[in-house]
Amino acid sequence: MEQDSRLAGTVRPGGRTARVRTAVLEATQDELVLHGFHGLSMDAVAARAGVGKTTVYRRWNGTAGLVTDLMTELAEQSAAHADTGAIETDLRANALSVLAAITDERLGATLQAVIAAATCDKEAAAALSAFYGRRVREWAKAVDLAVGRGELPAGTDGEEVVRSVSAPLYYRLLVTKEPVDEAVAERAAGRAVAAARAGAFVR
Repeated sequence: MEQDSRLAGTVRPGGRTARVRTAVLEATQDELVLHGFHGLSMDAVAARAGVGKTTVYRRWNGTAGLVTDLMTELAEQSAAHADTGAIETDLRANALSVLAAITDERLGATLQAVIAAATCDKEAAAALSAFYGRRVREWAKAVDLAVGRGELPAGTDGEEVVRSVSAPLYYRLLVTKEPVDEAVAERAAGRAVAAARAGAFVR
């Protein structure tokens, strides 16, 4: 998952509606970083965004709606999969982009807040699942290209390969609380490539 650490750097076309959405989602991310999902307040988001509370309640309905829209926006802003012509360098790029995301002061904190919320809130879980599902499907295209080039066995499940790259990083970050660095990311990518070549991910 490759992602700019900020939300929207520019306002999309669409006039006031787009400006309001940008301001509200930036405020939502700020509040998540500061207070976590369960400390997220519609009133605080509205105040931080400089938008009327009625507008925020009418459009997003509740905090789950804000988080869902934020995760959708973050997924849309994420970069496309790498296409270097070799699966080793494509998956290395994937691993390093995941590392950059989870260690970024702002984006990493946002992801951790939503991950924590997902353990006990089904709407947060749905938003998180949609976000990662979109990113995994995007990067799985790199694996499909490698299959087409003959680098990996036919029938290799691209989504499972991509998950196997990021899983060790998230395990260290969230479960064992071990350091996660570039060496860890590169090892994860290398092991995923070796397993994929051996047919471990053939459907």
